[in-house]
Amino acid sequence: MQSPPVASPPKVPSFPRSFWVANAMEIFERMGWYGFYAVSTLYLTSPISEGGLGLSSKDRGVIQGLSTFFLYFFPALFGTLADRYGYRLMFVLSAAVMVPGYLLLHLPHTFYGFFLVYILVACGHGMFKPVVLSTIVKTTSAQNGTLGFGIFYMMVNIGGLLGPLIAGVVRGWSWDYVFYTSAGWIALMGVLCLLLYQEPPRERRSEPLSAVLRRMVAVIGNARFFALVIGMLLLLVLGSKWWTFRSASTVAVWWLLVHLLWDLALRFRRPRPHDPFYLQPLKVGEGRYLLFLLLMSGFWTCENQLALTMPEYIRDYVDSRDLVASFSPMASVLLRGLSYLGFDTASFSRAVLDQGRVKPEHLINLNSLGIICLQVLISFAARSLPPLATIISGVLLTALSFLLFVPFAAHGSGWLVVTFVLSFSIGEMLASPKSKEYAGRIAPPDKVGLYMGYFYLCVALGNLFGGLLSGSAYQHFGKRGTNRPDLLFLLFAGLSVASALVLWLYDRWLRRHPATS
Repeated sequence: MQSPPVASPPKVPSFPRSFWVANAMEIFERMGWYGFYAVSTLYLTSPISEGGLGLSSKDRGVIQGLSTFFLYFFPALFGTLADRYGYRLMFVLSAAVMVPGYLLLHLPHTFYGFFLVYILVACGHGMFKPVVLSTIVKTTSAQNGTLGFGIFYMMVNIGGLLGPLIAGVVRGWSWDYVFYTSAGWIALMGVLCLLLYQEPPRERRSEPLSAVLRRMVAVIGNARFFALVIGMLLLLVLGSKWWTFRSASTVAVWWLLVHLLWDLALRFRRPRPHDPFYLQPLKVGEGRYLLFLLLMSGFWTCENQLALTMPEYIRDYVDSRDLVASFSPMASVLLRGLSYLGFDTASFSRAVLDQGRVKPEHLINLNSLGIICLQVLISFAARSLPPLATIISGVLLTALSFLLFVPFAAHGSGWLVVTFVLSFSIGEMLASPKSKEYAGRIAPPDKVGLYMGYFYLCVALGNLFGGLLSGSAYQHFGKRGTNRPDLLFLLFAGLSVASALVLWLYDRWLRRHPATS
C-alpha cells in the first residue's frame, strides 16, 4: 500500500546577496541622515556659546524646509541616471558627495554658508534614495516582494533609531563629533558597496535627461503651468525670510493675475503647431492626482513638526526630570554594573542628559522605536479598514496628539512628551502606509505606475511647507516671540483637522466623478 505523499514545508523566501547588502547600506545611510537631522533644529538655533549657529527659528525653518524638499525632489532625476550608468556607480558617487558634505558642514557659521553645504548633503542622499529602492525592486519578486519590502522598511527605521541615539550621545562631548559620525556612517556605506555590492540585472535606458524633465513637467501640466507653480513656491520661500509676507502675497496675486489675463488674451489668437511655451494656454496635467498630492502634503506638513518643531520646544519648555527620576533606579543599577566591569561612567550622564534633563533627540527618537515595535501590529489591526478611513483616523489622532499639549504647553513634562510621541507615531503608522495604497486605488488602470512614481511629491511639498511653517510659527509663538506655545499646538491641531476634512471632501468628489481612462 502506497503511503500518501508528505506535504513539504513551505519554503522560506530567499534573497540574493545584493538585497542584503542594499539593506545594510540603507541602515548606514539613514544613520548618517537622521543622525544629524534629528539634532539639526538644536544645532541651528542653539547659542554660539554652546556650539550652535545661533540662527533664528525662521532661518532654521527655511534651511530645513528647502533642503528636505530637494532631497525628495532629486530622486526622479538621479534614478534615470542610475538606470543609464549603473547602480553601483551611483551609490559610490552618492557617498563621494555625502562624506565631504558632512565633514564640511561644521565649518560654516552663517546662514548662507551652512545652507549651501546642507543642500550638497541633501543632493547626495537624493542620489542614494532611488538606487536603493530600485535594487530592492530588482532583487525581489511577486512571491517574496511583500517580505522583502517589509525587511527594507524595518532597516529604514533601525537606521532612524540608531543614528539619532548615537548623535545625541556624541554631541554631549562636541557638536563636531555629530558631523564626523554621520560622515563615518556614509563612509561605511560606501565601503560596503565597493566590497560586496553586485549590480542586479537591469534594462539600460537611452532616454535623455531632457525627456525625463519633460515628463516630470507633463505630470504637473505644460511649461506655463509649471512656471506658475514654481513661481508661487518661490514666492512662498521669499516671504518666509527675504521679503515680508505682505510683499510676497502681493507679488503672488499679480503673478497669478498676469497668467490668467495672458490666458484670456490667447483665446483671441489662433494656435499654431510648435508654438513656444509662452504662447500656449495654461494646461493642468494630472489635475485629480495633483490635488490629492497637495491635500496629502497637509498631513506631511503636520507630521514633520515632530522632527522640526518639537526639539526646540522640548529644549525651551519641557522639564523632563520626572522621566529621569522614574528611571534613576534602573540607571543606577546599570551604572554600577558597568563600573564593576571596569568602564569609566563619570561622563555617561553628559552623554545622555542635558542639564539634568533627557535630550530632546532621544525623546523624539521614541517615534522610530514605536514604529519598529508596533507597525506590523497596527497594519494588521487596520488591514480590513478602507484606506481613506484609516488615513483620516491617523490624521485625527495626530491632531489629538497636538491637543494634549494645549493645557500644559508652557510647562511640559517628560511623560507628557512620551505620551505625545507614541500617540503621534500611531497616527503616522495608520496614515502613511495607507496613503500609498489610496494613491494606487484612485489611479486609472493605465496610470498606476505614473501615480506611484510621483507620490513623493507630496512628501517633498510637506517638508517644504512644514519647514517654513515650523520656523515662522515657532519664531512667533515661542520664547523669542509671544511666548504662547499653546497657540502653536492649536495651530498644528487645526491644520491636521483641516487636512482630514479636505481629504474626506476630496474622496466624496472622486466618488461622484470617477476617472475615465
